Amino acid sequence: MSAFHYESNEHNGTSSKQQRSGSSGHVQRNSVDEYMMPEEEWEREAVLDPAWERQQKKTFTAWCNSHLRKVGTSIENIEEDFQNGLKLMLLLEVISNEQLPKPDRGRMRFHKIANVNKALDFIASKGVKLMVGAEEIVDGNLKMTLGMIWTIILRFAIQDISVEEMSAKEGLLLWCQRKTSPYKNVNVQNFHTSFKDGLAFCALIHRHRPDLLDYSKLTKDDPLTNLNLAFDIAEKHLDIPKMLDAEEINNSIKADEKVVMTYVSSYYHAFSTTQKAEQAASRICKVLSINQENEQMMVEYERLASDLLEWIKEKRPWLENRATDNTLDGTQAKLGEFRDYCRSQKPPKLSQKAKLETDFNTLQTRLRLSNRPAFTPNEGKLIANIVEAWKGLELAEKGFEDWLLRELRRFDKYRGFFFLSIFKYSLERLDHLVKKFQHKCDIHEEWSNGKIDLFKSTDFKQCSLNDLRALSRKHLAFESDLAAHQDRVEQIAAIAQELNVLGYEQITGINERCQKLCNEWDELGDLTQKRRLALTEAEKIVERIDSLFLDYAKKAAPYLNWLDGAREDLIDMFFIHTLDEICGLIEAHNQFKATLGEADTEYKNIIRLVEDARQTCQDNNLDLPPNPYTNIQPEVEYQVVIQHKHLHYVDCIEALT
Repeated sequence: MSAFHYESNEHNGTSSKQQRSGSSGHVQRNSVDEYMMPEEEWEREAVLDPAWERQQKKTFTAWCNSHLRKVGTSIENIEEDFQNGLKLMLLLEVISNEQLPKPDRGRMRFHKIANVNKALDFIASKGVKLMVGAEEIVDGNLKMTLGMIWTIILRFAIQDISVEEMSAKEGLLLWCQRKTSPYKNVNVQNFHTSFKDGLAFCALIHRHRPDLLDYSKLTKDDPLTNLNLAFDIAEKHLDIPKMLDAEEINNSIKADEKVVMTYVSSYYHAFSTTQKAEQAASRICKVLSINQENEQMMVEYERLASDLLEWIKEKRPWLENRATDNTLDGTQAKLGEFRDYCRSQKPPKLSQKAKLETDFNTLQTRLRLSNRPAFTPNEGKLIANIVEAWKGLELAEKGFEDWLLRELRRFDKYRGFFFLSIFKYSLERLDHLVKKFQHKCDIHEEWSNGKIDLFKSTDFKQCSLNDLRALSRKHLAFESDLAAHQDRVEQIAAIAQELNVLGYEQITGINERCQKLCNEWDELGDLTQKRRLALTEAEKIVERIDSLFLDYAKKAAPYLNWLDGAREDLIDMFFIHTLDEICGLIEAHNQFKATLGEADTEYKNIIRLVEDARQTCQDNNLDLPPNPYTNIQPEVEYQVVIQHKHLHYVDCIEALT
C-alpha cells in the first residue's frame, strides 16, 4: 500500500503505484487507463535508492529552510527537527499564509503526536490525501518524512503553477520549454536527464537575467562547470538556496525527478514574482502615461472649445447689428469689415472647429480602448453645442450678407458701383467656398488615407489569437469613429452643391473630387462591415486551431514522458537467479503489453489533433503556425520505437527460458 497519495483538484484521476516483478527494472502500472499518469506516490515498502535519498534529504532540507528563514529559524536534520511538530506547523503557516491551531508546548510523546496531527490535518484540508501516521514522523522515519515534505512541495509550490491553461508538473515543464526554446543544446523534455548538463538551468537564468552570465561561453561538454555556475548565481543573486549537488547530478544516470522539480519550481516562483512586478510596473507606467495624455487632451479640448465659443459669442452681435449711417461710405465700410471677417478671421476658427471635432473623436476612441468612461465636457462645451453655435454664426453671417446686398441696392445712382461691388463680393464668396471645400476635403482624405487598402487586406488571417482580438477591438473603435465623420462628408457635398448653384466656372473639378470622395466613403462603409465579419470568422478559426494546439500540448507532454519511461524500462538490464524471477518478468511484461492498445489509441488521438489543425488551416488557405504551447513535434515513431524494444525484450526473456 502506498504511504502517500496526492490528489490535486487540477487533475482528474489518481496516480498509479509502481509494481516491480522480481529484480526487473520493467515498470507496470495498475491501470491501463492510467498508463501515462505521473508517479506521485510514495511507496511504504519499496527501498529508496541511497543516492536519491541523499539528494532528496539535501534538497528538501534546503527548500524548507528557504521558507523557515523568513521567520528566523531553520532545520539541520530533516527527520529529527520535525519530530515535535512545532517547526512543521511553522513551515505550513509560512508557505500557506494561514494560521494553524495553537500547538501543544509539552515535551511528552503525545504532545508531539498532537502537533504533527494538527499539521497533517491542515495538509489534508488542502485536498491532499495522506496515508502516513503522525507516529512515523515523531519516530523520525526518514523515508516517510521525505514523503510528507514532497507532498507539501507538490501542493504548495507546484500545484498552483499555471502556464497557458496547463498546471502543476505539466505547467512547470511547459514553462521550462517555452523559456529555454531559443537556447542551443537545450531540449527540456523531463525533470531528470534534461537538466543533467546544467545548460537548462543556465538558460533559465540567462532568459530572465542576461546580465548574470554569458551563455555563449558555455559548452555541453563541461556539465560540472555549468551546474555549479547556475547554482552559485541562483544562490547569490536570486536568493534561491543551493538545493542540489552538482557532482551527484552529473554522476547519476537518472537524477531524482522530485528534487529537480523542487529546485526548478524555485526558479519559476523567483522569476514569475520578478516578472509580475516588472510587468505590473510597466503596465502602471503605461496606464499613467496614457491617462496623462488623455487628461492633457481633455484640458486642451476645454480650452479650445471655450476660446471658439467665446469668439462666436463675440461675433454674433456684430453680424446681427443692422445699424448704418445710411451712406454709401458707411455701407462700404461694413462691406470691408465683412470681407476681412471672411478672409482673415473666420478661416482659422474653422480650422479650430475641425480640430476640436477630430480631437474629441480621438479622445473618445482612446478612452474606449482603455476601458475608461467616455469624456463628457463641461456644460455647454459638447461637440453638439459647438455645432449648434457655429450654425447660429453662419445664419447670422448669411443675414448680414443679405442685408449688405439690400443696402447696396438702395443706392440707385451708384448702380455701377453696386454691380461692381456685387461682382467682387460674389468672387470673394466663391473663393471662400472653394477654400472651405478644399480644406474639408484635405482633412477627410488625410483621415481616410490608406484605410481602403487596409480593409481590403487579409493579412490578419496569419495573426495570433491575441493579435486578432486586439484587431477586433480596434475595428470596433474605428466603426464608432466612422460615424463621427459622416457629418463632414455631408458638409462637403453641401458646399459642392452651393458652388454648382453659384455657377463656379471650375465646377467640374469640384464635382469630380466630391464624387470620388463620396464613392470612397460608400466603399469604406461596405469594407468596414465586411472586415468586421471577416475578423469575427478569422477569430473563430484561430480559436479552433489554438484549442487543438492546447489539447495537443496537454496530451503530448505526459505521453512523451510515458514513452521515455517505457523505452528506458524495456532496455534496462535485469539480473535473475531463479525460475520464479523469470516467470515474474514474463508476467510483468504481459501486463505491460496490455497497456499498448490504450497507448496506441492515445498516440492516434494526439496525431489527429495535429491533422485537424493542419486541415483547418488548409481549408481556410492558412499556413500552419508553430504550436505556442509546446516544442514537442508530432513526428514520434511510436510504433517503431516500442515494437522494436518490445521484441528485443521478448527475445531476451525467451533466451532465458
